[in-house]
Order: sequence, then C-alpha cells, then structure tokens
Amino acid sequence: MSGLPGLSRLDHIGFTVPDLEQARAFLVDVLGCEYLYSLGPFRHDDSAWMRERLNVHPRAVMERLHFFRFGERTLFEVFQYSAPGQRSHVPSNSDVGGHHVALCVQDLDAAVAYLRERGIRVLGEPSASMGPVPGKRWVYFLAPWGMQFELVSYPGAFDRAGA
Repeated sequence: MSGLPGLSRLDHIGFTVPDLEQARAFLVDVLGCEYLYSLGPFRHDDSAWMRERLNVHPRAVMERLHFFRFGERTLFEVFQYSAPGQRSHVPSNSDVGGHHVALCVQDLDAAVAYLRERGIRVLGEPSASMGPVPGKRWVYFLAPWGMQFELVSYPGAFDRAGA
C-alpha cells in the first residue's frame, strides 16, 4: 500500500469563522455537535511564529478556538482570528481553496425540513446523483456565516450491519 506512512483516519477539520459564539450555537444547537473546550488567545508579536507555523500574517491573533466533537471520532476545530489584511469573503466551491463539509444523514428529506424550520438556508432541493451510487441524494446548505455544508444520503447504507 502506498501513501502517507502510518495514516489511519481523519482526526479533525479546522475552519475559521467571524463569530465564534454564533458558530457554537449553530454547531451545537442545529447540527448537534458536542462542545469540548476552548483555547486562546494566541499571538506572537515579536516573531514570525504565526507565519512560519500557521501560514497567517505574523501579527495575526488567534482570538479563541473551540473544539467540538462531531459523531464518534471527528472533531471540528473552529477558530476566530483577527489579522491585518484579513479577508471576510467566504470562498465558493469554484474558488481556489473552496470547500465544503459533507454530512451523511439517514433521511435527507427530514434533515432538510429540520434545517429549514431553523431558518438555515438550503440551496435548492435535494438532487439525485448520476454515477456509481444509484439513489444517492445530496443538497448543500449554508452555515450562518456562509460556509458551505452538504447533506448526503445513501439508499440502504444504514440498513447494513455496522453502517
């Protein structure tokens, strides 16, 4: 087997938000994540530590970060920064660096209704994928700060033992 030696699993997904408390409310109250703990602030006013290790402006301040458990093993590491020249534009999927987080659900229609009842912007109606997984359905939605998430459902995936 080739690839990164010792790679075993995804550990966490990190992303930056404009308002950590807004993100906490969304992640806990809407998505059902478990808040774990916070760290910060972190700053290095006398060195290039922030640029060298985090690829941000050397005077950037990581105001605070929260860790959330999502599911059994995955963590979200959510940052709030202030930095000279900080951009607040959320990239679209077509932008370099664009991204989304896909969440698997058993009942896509129930999940979409749940999001809409809570005022979450769902992008259109669920679509059926054309490809190797017949019946797979998906739909995108936006976090309150504009970050893209996706719901995905696979027919019969939750009917198998261990799924």
